Amino acid sequence: MEFADSGDLYGMIMEHQKHATEFAERDIWDALIQMTAGLKELHDRNIFHRDLKSANIFQHSDGTFKMGDLNVSKIAQDGMLYT
Repeated sequence: MEFADSGDLYGMIMEHQKHATEFAERDIWDALIQMTAGLKELHDRNIFHRDLKSANIFQHSDGTFKMGDLNVSKIAQDGMLYT
């Protein structure tokens, strides 16, 4: 996976809390739409993340968000989940 030069979503949340600022609504929608599309792509491939949290959502300087840390992910086959 390529380097996420803008850090993770957890770090962004902590920075906003530290400075008592808020995310712009447009930024929240952009992130939510990208994360939902990414999760759908994984599910369409029968892959289930199993550890989705803000620390595992990474942002690149171009504004794209990507899910990382798929170590605990599972693959669905024959109705069962496999590591």
